[in-house]
Amino acid sequence: MTDLLIPLLLLGVSVYALSKKQDVYSALLQGGRDGLKLIFTIAPALVVLLTAVHMLRASGALEMLCQWLRPFAASVGIPAEILPLLLLRPFSGSAALAVGADIMSVYGVESLIGRTAAIVLGSTETTFYTISVYFGAVNIKKTRYAIPAALIADLTGFLVGCLTARLL
Repeated sequence: MTDLLIPLLLLGVSVYALSKKQDVYSALLQGGRDGLKLIFTIAPALVVLLTAVHMLRASGALEMLCQWLRPFAASVGIPAEILPLLLLRPFSGSAALAVGADIMSVYGVESLIGRTAAIVLGSTETTFYTISVYFGAVNIKKTRYAIPAALIADLTGFLVGCLTARLL
């Protein structure tokens, strides 16, 4: 049944549009045009963001930053092993998933560190990616309070995620 879902959905929309005497083909072409414009609008921000994340990991700066943050993390109850995940999560979902998978393969999914990583991955957002995509899509250049508010929400998610993993 799921194999037929998309074709049935397209057929249903087409039949509905034709019953309303809409030009389905022109609407489809216009949607494609708008989609391509959107891609060209947000692509530069995404390329820069993904390049920066890769450079951060490849240069060793991520490990140095984790070493520097280790005392702070210990004081607020964040396992030092998930610091790379916490630092990458706001920038790149795929990098964060790769780090999370690595954490779970090393420490196990049932360990405190594995559970903490899973909770953090599920309860936080790729802040900079999301802001660059959504704000870029509507041509907003000045994010004003969106980035600080989103980063505070991420920090809250990290702290509550670590607390939740400890309590459960």
